[in-house]
Amino acid sequence: MIYRPYRNERVRLVGGRRVTNFGPIRGPEVRNRLDRSARAHVVVADLRSIGVSEYGSPVGGGLELFCNGQPMTLARWPNEGFVRIAEIAAPLDRTVHGRKGSRIGKFVYEGDRPRRWLQEPDLWLHGYWFWDWSDQRQKVKSIDVEKKTIELQPPYHHYGYRKGQWYYAFNALSEIDSPGEWYLDRQKGRLYFWPPQPVERSEAIVSVLPSLVRMRDVSHVTLRGFMLEATRGTAVTIRGGEAVRVEGCTLRNAGAWAVTVAGGRHHVVRSCDIFGTGGGGISLSGGNRRTLTPGGHQACNNHIHHYARWYRMYHPGIALTGVGNRACHNLIHHAPHQALTFGGNDHVIEWNEIHHVCLESNDAGAVYCGRDWTMRGTVIRNNYFHHITGFQNCGCMGVYLDDMFCGTRIEGNVFYKVTRAAFIGGGRDNAIVNNIFVDCRPAVHVDARAMSWASYHVNTTMTQRLKAMPYTKPPWSERYPRLVTILDDDPAAPKGNLIARNICVGGRWDEIEAKARPLITFRDNLIDVDPQFVDADHQDFRLKKSSPAFRMGFEPIPFDQIGLFRDDLRRSVTKPMETGKEP
Repeated sequence: MIYRPYRNERVRLVGGRRVTNFGPIRGPEVRNRLDRSARAHVVVADLRSIGVSEYGSPVGGGLELFCNGQPMTLARWPNEGFVRIAEIAAPLDRTVHGRKGSRIGKFVYEGDRPRRWLQEPDLWLHGYWFWDWSDQRQKVKSIDVEKKTIELQPPYHHYGYRKGQWYYAFNALSEIDSPGEWYLDRQKGRLYFWPPQPVERSEAIVSVLPSLVRMRDVSHVTLRGFMLEATRGTAVTIRGGEAVRVEGCTLRNAGAWAVTVAGGRHHVVRSCDIFGTGGGGISLSGGNRRTLTPGGHQACNNHIHHYARWYRMYHPGIALTGVGNRACHNLIHHAPHQALTFGGNDHVIEWNEIHHVCLESNDAGAVYCGRDWTMRGTVIRNNYFHHITGFQNCGCMGVYLDDMFCGTRIEGNVFYKVTRAAFIGGGRDNAIVNNIFVDCRPAVHVDARAMSWASYHVNTTMTQRLKAMPYTKPPWSERYPRLVTILDDDPAAPKGNLIARNICVGGRWDEIEAKARPLITFRDNLIDVDPQFVDADHQDFRLKKSSPAFRMGFEPIPFDQIGLFRDDLRRSVTKPMETGKEP
C-alpha cells in the first residue's frame, strides 16, 4: 500500500495550529519589561482562545513557534553563542582529569545583563557546565546582582560546574530584542512575538501534536511525497513490521527525531529532506545481537542538516543500532554534535558526505561509537568527510572509535580539513586502510588509554558487556574468532590494529602513544608525496593514472559517486567537486 499526494499535489501533514489572532500589546506592565528596541514590534496572541492550553516544558518537547516554515527562537541572551562562567561561587569539591570544579550550581557572572532578569518567573540557562560534550538546561533559582552570582535550582548537573565553561539564558520576555524571538506566558497563555516579516502576511504555527505518523507491526506500506512538520515529538515512528518505506518526504521542524525505527526488518528511509528537528534525523534499530541476525534497515540518499535544535548532544543525523543496518549516500551537515553514530554489529556506512558537524563540541566525532569489545564488524567506507574542526576550531574527530572500541574497518574514505581524522581510542583489531587524508591534523591517532588512565573500564564496563554476549559460541566464535580469547590476551593493549595503503598530504600524519606504536602494523603508506589529484583546489580528490599511490597497491576511490544521487524522488543534486567551492 502506498500513501502519496493525489496527482503530485503539495500535501502537508502539520502537527500544529495556525495562530492568526496577534494584536498589539496593551498596558505598561508588559511593555516596560520589553527591551526598548522591541516595544514597537512585539505582538501578542491569546493561545487559549484558539484552543491551545497545554504548553509542555520550555526545555524541549513542549510548544514551539514556527513562522513561514522556520523555527523561531525562544527569547535568549546572548542572541547567538555563549558567555563564560567567570568564577565558581561554591566549594571546589570535584576534580576530574586534573580539572577542578564544584558539584553545586552557583557561579559568578561578568557584566550587568542579569539585572534585567529579576522579574522573569521562569528563567532557564543552557550550559556546557563541565565538559563540552555534556549539556543541560537548568532553571535559575536566584540572582544576586550585588555579588554578581547566579544560583541554579537542583538537581545539579551530573559532572558539576567549572570556571570558563559556557552558557546562555533563555525563556525571558525581557530578552526579546530581535526579529524571530518569542516568549510564552504559560500562566496566562499569551504568546509574545517579534515577527521577522509582517505578521498579517505570515504563517505562524505553534506545535501541538506529539507525533504525526505511528506504525506498529505494519508491513509493506509506503509513505511517499509528503511534508511532515510542527510536532512536539518524533514525526514518524515505526515499530516492528517489515518493509515500511518513507520516501521522498520533507520532514522539518519536529520537536524530536524525524523518523525512528525500532525492530522489524527491512525498513527504508530514502530520498528525504530532513532539517530543523529538535533531536536527530533518522534512528534505525533492528536485528538480534545474540544471534547476529541482521535488521536490514536502510537510510539512503537523504539530505539531513541543521538538526538537534533542542537536544544538542548525542542526537545525530543518523543512528544505527542492532545488527546489519546501512546508511548510504546521505548528505549530513551543520549540527552541534555528531553526524552518525552506531552501536552493535556488522553495519555498513558508505558513500556519505559529511561536513560542518561537531560545531558545538570538541571531544566528539562526526562518526562515533565507543566502549565495547563486542560491537565488531562495522565497515565505514567510501565516505567524504570535510571541514570538521570542532567548537571554535579547537579540534574534534572524523571517525571516533572511542574507549577501546574494536573490530571496525575504516576504508576508502576521503578526509579533508578534519582534525584527528581517524581516531582509535585504545581499541584493537581495527583497520585504517586505503584512505586519503588532506590537511588533517593529525590524519591518524592511536592511543593505549586502557593501559593507563582508562584502565578501570577493563574489569568493569568492558568485561560486563563482553560477558553479556555469547562470544565463545557460534555464530559469535566463528564471526569474531579474536574475541574468544580476548581476556587471556592482555585485553587492555591496543593489539591487532592495521594502518596500510593510506595517502596523507599536508597537515600531520600521525599521533601515536608510545605504548601503542609497537603493537600497530604500518604498511605502504604514502606520506607527504604528491599523489597527483585530479583537481585538489576544487575538492576533486580522484587520482590521476600516473599517481605513485597505485604502485603501493592503492585502490581508486570512486569520489564522484559519494553523496546524494538523482533518482525518481530526488531530481537534482550538487557535488562538492561540481561547485568547486567550500560549503
